[in-house]
Amino acid sequence: MPNIKSAVKRVKTTSTRTLRNAAAKSALRTSIKKFEAAVAANDANSATLLKQATRALDKAVSKGLLHKNTASRKKSRLTKKFNQASA
Repeated sequence: MPNIKSAVKRVKTTSTRTLRNAAAKSALRTSIKKFEAAVAANDANSATLLKQATRALDKAVSKGLLHKNTASRKKSRLTKKFNQASA
């Protein structure tokens, strides 16, 4: 544990941010997995789940969890999967 007051504060804020980022990343992965499960089962609401997953990816970019190109690549692959399943 650090002795300097500013370093103590950095430890606290870092741990808080780490927990917040972990929760957001977990929610992102969950939304993607829900969509992929719906596509695999030919579920009717896969279009809405795709929209939710895309939105979650965009939010992750705005929060700094993912790079914009990473999110773009993931969105492209999810859309491709959706289009192949619906065709």
